[in-house]
Amino acid sequence: MLTDNVKTQIRTIYKNIAAALPNFRSRREQNYMVAEISKTLAGEYDKHRRIIVVEAGTGIGKSLSYILGAIPLALASKKKVIIATATVALQEQLLHQDLPFFLQHSALDFKFGLVKGRQRYVCLSKLEILIGSQQDSSQMAMWQTKPDNTQIELLKTLYDDFHHGRWNGELDTLKEPIPDFLWQQICCDKHSCHKQLANHRHCPFHHARDELDTWDVLIVNHSLLFADLELGGGIILPEPEDSFYVIDEAHHLPIVARDFSSAQATLRGAIGWLEAMVKTCNKLQQQIKSTMVVGPVQAMIDHIGDVTGQLEQVAHFCDTQPKLFANPENRCRFEHGKLPDVLRLPAQNLATATNAAVKQFNKVSAILAEAIKDGDIPKHQAELLMSETGFMLQRLENLQKLWKMMAKEDNAKGAPTARWIEMITGKQVDYLFSASPIEVGFMLEKMLWEKAAGVVLCSATLRALNKFDHFTHQVGLSLNDGSRYLALQSPFDYANNATLFLPKMSTEPTDDEYTAELAKKIIELIEGETATLVLFASYWQMEKVADLVEGKLAVKPLIQGTASRQQILEEHKKRCDAHQDSIIFGTGSFSEGLDLPGDYLTNLIVTKLPFAVPTSPVEQAHAEYIKIKGGNPFLQLTIPDASRKLIQSCGRLLRKEQDYGRVTILDRRLVSKRYGKSLLDALPPFRRVIE
Repeated sequence: MLTDNVKTQIRTIYKNIAAALPNFRSRREQNYMVAEISKTLAGEYDKHRRIIVVEAGTGIGKSLSYILGAIPLALASKKKVIIATATVALQEQLLHQDLPFFLQHSALDFKFGLVKGRQRYVCLSKLEILIGSQQDSSQMAMWQTKPDNTQIELLKTLYDDFHHGRWNGELDTLKEPIPDFLWQQICCDKHSCHKQLANHRHCPFHHARDELDTWDVLIVNHSLLFADLELGGGIILPEPEDSFYVIDEAHHLPIVARDFSSAQATLRGAIGWLEAMVKTCNKLQQQIKSTMVVGPVQAMIDHIGDVTGQLEQVAHFCDTQPKLFANPENRCRFEHGKLPDVLRLPAQNLATATNAAVKQFNKVSAILAEAIKDGDIPKHQAELLMSETGFMLQRLENLQKLWKMMAKEDNAKGAPTARWIEMITGKQVDYLFSASPIEVGFMLEKMLWEKAAGVVLCSATLRALNKFDHFTHQVGLSLNDGSRYLALQSPFDYANNATLFLPKMSTEPTDDEYTAELAKKIIELIEGETATLVLFASYWQMEKVADLVEGKLAVKPLIQGTASRQQILEEHKKRCDAHQDSIIFGTGSFSEGLDLPGDYLTNLIVTKLPFAVPTSPVEQAHAEYIKIKGGNPFLQLTIPDASRKLIQSCGRLLRKEQDYGRVTILDRRLVSKRYGKSLLDALPPFRRVIE
């Protein structure tokens, strides 16, 4: 239960924040969100299901709401708060603005920080070997390609900066950016960086992890959250049962969870690195003095031969079945996820063989770690061997994950796994095998919902067609499972500040002449406007329209893909600040996370309803599964998804309370099709003008 002490704390902090913020306006929606979050996490509604799903419209101040609703209660109940976001921008906002401000005005004593993956930290041991006092053989072996002097000098500078306190070893705090290929050779990895090794105990990654234990509030990205959950929780981050999770930008959660649970690997590519693995095993046998290594290494080589032989058989089968790949995608997707009999047994054999290989290689790695610990292997050789075996083990684990998913018997009660093969043409024909879950709700239930002390899921767009049903199904929640649901309207005055305009069109997006009419309409709609954003449903159509309008607009549009997103936005703002007209052409990625307040955007044009064509094998498999169950994929998947994306697109216009402008949608299906009304009714209550 929420104690009187915590309630008083929350009210006092809210008053302090209100006094500290200039032009602060107390909002009923924000107060309600804070109260509902704290009550849910305290177990006032359901002691066993402390989960709340909140759609908070633009302008409510959701980050302050969940910070205030979760942190005082967490500190009082000795829980940690884990805030997971999808974008770097929101992580930085929380780290540098929201949490420091809250700490300053809350009178609470807590620590917070950003948790980063291993690859964001330098491995000092690798760095030392790569710069070397002289270019000896061990140094050269660590380099993937022969270095030039500038690369060596750059790494020496990093080494000096770290040891003189000018750099903390994190990629994100480098004064000057470092080429990605170079960073990959010096960054930390899970297999070669072990705290039990003397020369790794004080490395930046382990120092950061030690500091993490003292934090009360941890900021992470969605991927790191899943990395921890997949390991069982409590490995990278605090234990789920001791943590309140706040998952912001939660509309990304289903896709992130699905991608994180998928696996893919090539056949001949795998055969290639497995052959290299034999050389690694022989090297281990030569450099580890103990005779204890001989048996395990020989057994590992036998396992590699077994896996390689089976991969060759599957590759031969694919070579003899060109009809499977006789389509534009060079792809063979297995209907209902069922492998043909001719592949089912090889998949099961590979699942067994790769599992045995992983176990055996872990034994070999353990012998190597023991030899290094005992000082039997020189430091420079130890680092090379740890890096090499770590890299190999990572690949082997991925191969094992793929074939386990390929061979697994799907549960008759649940959605099948999507399974497919793509033919890769090049110097040598290869085959990429892939497997992915279609639905991840059951997985989220096991990994998070039933384990966590409490969960807050929030975003500005979680509902589709004014309902939570689509989202809850995607993430494995239910409207009657004890979870709480909250839809809070934006405080913006949509009716007076913005117009939704649907002009007359002679064509619809399915017509051949639509793109040409689109170009004409865009020219008309941009005339006399100073700050315009045009959102397209595809790159192809954007580029075609750009060609058709060339020379017919007052200014040259800033087109996505011709420069980085940041550069386009900076140039757009520069033009607007100089009172010049500016136009941006962008696709779907510009419909989310784009913040152009005030006079930076007053004219938003959405060319087409964002219907996703199920082109990916996972989407195709999902649609197929819904049809089998007697459903309609268009109504159950396409329409809800389009509704959410359309709301996001229209949400680019009004970012602050005083903003104004016009949203134009050039897709008459909103009024000509039966589903159009439900899509329109789900949009903010703009003043409507429909021709």
